[in-house]
Amino acid sequence: MKRITVCICIVLTMAFLLTACGQKNNDDVVIDYGSSEIYTKEDMDEAIELIREQFKSFEGCELHSIRYGSDDCNSEENIKWMNEHEEGQNFTQCIMFYSDFHSPVEGGDGWEPDYEYKDWNWYLARTDGGEWHLLDWGY
Repeated sequence: MKRITVCICIVLTMAFLLTACGQKNNDDVVIDYGSSEIYTKEDMDEAIELIREQFKSFEGCELHSIRYGSDDCNSEENIKWMNEHEEGQNFTQCIMFYSDFHSPVEGGDGWEPDYEYKDWNWYLARTDGGEWHLLDWGY
């Protein structure tokens, strides 16, 4: 019985180590909420969570910071663009963040090798306080 318990512990430890391999720790991300007369910290945190989830697909990249763009993003022009971006929606609010991150040393997935990306844009939209939709990112 003791032998089975030890084997199970070894297998679980190896599984944990293998799933963590190649993943960067993005828990130490600096968040700058800036100043907004439109959005609360909670509004921003909901949007930031979607950004962080999407960033997980940036294999081997290390996220350093996320910062709020400004209330100026919530313009009629940007809201129109968001609605054109995703048909069937009637978004009324738009928010934008910048992020800085580092690509993997070996590059891959279209990333410049060992490069610090600055001011990467993230655009999200929602309808009157509803759930955010991450619609566009990049330069």
